[in-house]
Amino acid sequence: MADHNHSSNYRKGSITLAGAVAMGTGVMIGAGIFALTGQIAQLAGPYFPLAFIAGAIVTGFSAYSYIRMANKWPSAGGIAMILQKCYGTGAVAAGASLLMALSMIIAESLVARTFSTYVLRPFDIDGGPLIPVLSVGIILVAFLVNIAGNQSVGVASLIMAALKIGGIAVFGIAALWSGGFVFKAAGGTGVEYDALGFTGSVALSILAFKGFTTITNSGSEVTDPHRNIGRAIAISIVICTFVYLLVAFGVGSSLQLQDIVVARDYSLAEAAKPTLGTAGFLLTVLLAAVATASGLLASVFAVSRMLAMLTDMKMIPHSHFGMSGPIQRHTLVYTVVAASILAVFFDLSRIASLGAFFYLVMDMTVHWGVFRYRRHEVGASAAVLLAAIGMDGLVLTAFTVLKLSSDPMIVLYAFIAISTVMLFVRIYLGRWIGSETHLMGS
Repeated sequence: MADHNHSSNYRKGSITLAGAVAMGTGVMIGAGIFALTGQIAQLAGPYFPLAFIAGAIVTGFSAYSYIRMANKWPSAGGIAMILQKCYGTGAVAAGASLLMALSMIIAESLVARTFSTYVLRPFDIDGGPLIPVLSVGIILVAFLVNIAGNQSVGVASLIMAALKIGGIAVFGIAALWSGGFVFKAAGGTGVEYDALGFTGSVALSILAFKGFTTITNSGSEVTDPHRNIGRAIAISIVICTFVYLLVAFGVGSSLQLQDIVVARDYSLAEAAKPTLGTAGFLLTVLLAAVATASGLLASVFAVSRMLAMLTDMKMIPHSHFGMSGPIQRHTLVYTVVAASILAVFFDLSRIASLGAFFYLVMDMTVHWGVFRYRRHEVGASAAVLLAAIGMDGLVLTAFTVLKLSSDPMIVLYAFIAISTVMLFVRIYLGRWIGSETHLMGS
């Protein structure tokens, strides 16, 4: 298999272990915690903090495949490399890689809508045209910063990662302290919550952790990648689990469950009011703005690079549309345009649902590929791989059943989109796939 680290964008050994952890947590702790806490509570009820623990467990099993493959073949190709190593340069690898890129673009629109929702809260605006307008605006800002160069992205991401992790942890501790360590959300609501709702909620909590794949995509840029990629992923997941639990219990100690559900798109800001006062509310809004903006900054760069990588690997077609400059600049434009369209036409709940469908399908494809083709080479446990597939399948099934009853159109949109992606790459690759040899011995 070709080495995909040749681009000038990739600097071998340029990211330390601490840098990789900061990058992973920086991408993870964004819209995931600010927008999804309320949505998870809506499905899981008073057990919503446990949904984050369940999400961390599923993510831990999922990370196993990526860590094993990245330890064996650290590459800037990341997930695309893993899929190509397992399935060859064919429609399955290309389609699943594209689903991953699309799930990241969906996450960007989620981040952008979350930014707008929180920034407008001091003005009591929770709907209307200003939210999509502001969402597109922050996506364009992320585009301009990325155009300025890779160094500005790296420095800004590191600083903001430290600020938001510290700030969110302080919010959680302060909310718990002010609430007297009493979990108000456990009070009676008159609504029955069952195992199906809890299991489905885990699909959304997984979205709060999936940013660990950014570390995988950094490949050989990480120092001592055969050891540090796995360590960085594990440390990032542990840090995020701790932060998410602090926030979940902090919100639950400040608000009744029904209030969390009503304010599901801005639950952290709402939780800050009774415990921290107006100043705390405004600081939480500011923290949300910093967290989401920085997460968007890192994600736009990561997606554009992944799409450029897929183009280099000839797994997806490419058109310049009259634009000059390198391919990654073109894919950066595609990324921000797609994210902007989603941010305008979909609300937070539907964006999150679409992201969950795309990511879980891609994740199961990775695990099956490693299990079927590469587990002996990378020394992976068949039991762990099958457990990861089973957990993803269980969560995906529960989430689908829930959405079929509450919002069947989003299930239809997801099915059409995934089918279109797979058909598109199959037709494209069908022109030369016959001459390719499956890369089992590479």
